[in-house]
Amino acid sequence: MTQQPHSTQQPHSTSAGGEEKPPVWNDAGQAPGARGYGPPPSGSGLAAGGAVFAGVLMLMNGVIAILQGISALAKDDVYTRVGSYVYSINLTGWGVILLCLGAVGVVTGLGILKGMGWARVCGIVLASLSAILQFMFLPYAPIWSVIMIAVDVFVIWALAVYDPKASGARQ
Repeated sequence: MTQQPHSTQQPHSTSAGGEEKPPVWNDAGQAPGARGYGPPPSGSGLAAGGAVFAGVLMLMNGVIAILQGISALAKDDVYTRVGSYVYSINLTGWGVILLCLGAVGVVTGLGILKGMGWARVCGIVLASLSAILQFMFLPYAPIWSVIMIAVDVFVIWALAVYDPKASGARQ
C-alpha cells in the first residue's frame, strides 16, 4: 500500500444526471442534518465510568467498614497490634469510628450512584477522612490499610475529575 497524503476535503460525487451529491459526513463527523449528536467530549467517558466505580467502591467500603466496626466492638482480640505506634486508639474506639464511617460511606455511595450533587462533595471529604483514618489504623491491619488508602486516593481522583454537566447527569 502506498502512502499518499489524505485531503481534508471530501470530493463531491455526481449522480448519473449530473447533480452534485452532498457528502456522506460533514466536518464534525456527523451525517448531514444531524443535530447535537457529535462525539462526546474527550475524557468524559473515563471520568463518568470512574465516578460510577467510585460510587460502588464507596458503597462496598462502607459495608466492609461496618463489618470491621462490629467485629472490633464485639471482641477486643479480633485485631492484634503489630507494634508500638504513635496514634494509639483502643479497639472499642476504632469500632465506633469504623461503624460511623461505614454508615456514612454507604449513604454517600448510594448518593453517588444516583447522581446526587451533594454526594460527590461528601464522597471527596469522606474518602479524604478515610485515608487519614486508615493511616492511623496501620498497626492493626497494615496491608489492608495501605490498600484502602490507595482506593481512597482513586475515589478522590474520580470524584474530583468527574463533571456531571458534561456527561448530562442530573444534579
